[in-house]
Amino acid sequence: MHEYFDPEHRQAVMRLRSSWTARTEWPTWLVIVAVYGGWFGTLWLLHARKIDLVTAAPLLVVFTTWYSSVQHELMHGHPTRIKWLNRLLGCAPIAVWYPYTIYRDTHLAHHDDERLTVPAVDPESNYVLRHAWQRMSPLKRALLRIRKTFVGRMVIGPPMTVGSLVKHTLRAWWHADFRYLGIWIAHGGLLAAMLIAMHRWSGVPVWYYLVVIAWPAQSIAMIRSFYEHRAVSTTKARIAINEAGPLMRLLFLNNNYHLVHHDLPALPWYLLPQVYRMRASEYIGKCDGFHIRGGYGELLRRYAFRSIDTPVHPFAGEV
Repeated sequence: MHEYFDPEHRQAVMRLRSSWTARTEWPTWLVIVAVYGGWFGTLWLLHARKIDLVTAAPLLVVFTTWYSSVQHELMHGHPTRIKWLNRLLGCAPIAVWYPYTIYRDTHLAHHDDERLTVPAVDPESNYVLRHAWQRMSPLKRALLRIRKTFVGRMVIGPPMTVGSLVKHTLRAWWHADFRYLGIWIAHGGLLAAMLIAMHRWSGVPVWYYLVVIAWPAQSIAMIRSFYEHRAVSTTKARIAINEAGPLMRLLFLNNNYHLVHHDLPALPWYLLPQVYRMRASEYIGKCDGFHIRGGYGELLRRYAFRSIDTPVHPFAGEV
């Protein structure tokens, strides 16, 4: 469901969506070629002994992080409206930890704005219910507090998130819910084949790719979601506008304009900045000033080792 400020706003957005750029989706195709080309190209350079593992690592981290952003774009219907083709373009286990179909299904469920940030309802919530918090061990509470810092999210965010996914998957299987079993088998098979082929052809050890490439890539990807939502009563005030710099905007495919993305989820990434600039003051007002002017650098400076808010949801679950 798309949300517009008024008929003029809707017409302006529709004009952009009917442009040659939007109809051909060439910017998204270009990014897909760059990501796959860069990733495979780096492996080829390793195979040809043009570079070593230390040089290749940061390149592979960047391309793997960028690939996660491409997957996000694919699940929202870009560059094609053909679901099986988008799934094919995004099913490679380059980012390792999440099967594309599970990532897609949980993310699209997250787009229920009325339930944003609510634990156990919003799959991407960074909060817990008060009664769950009260039952937690001191160690678990400490970890959740640390994850609310910028550095903490990068360091312990990935293992906690992957651990939560494994826990929920095993719980589903325990209760005979095997909806995603085939997806996991396919993902595991593709991942094993990729890691073995990479090791034999390019000399990248399996452990090296998992620990030095995929893990840091997940850490960087989690920067974007560090403070893109907050737990407040007004629905749209839960969604941020982050004035990130050009490199981070490209890496995250403009998802920093997060309120615009939630209001217009089918809008391609390359139109988000222009649509935001059309009505910047209105969008900032709509999110009740949830506007991060200094981008991710500001968040790092202010919250590197300081919690940005509490892990406990302030009102969800209360009678």
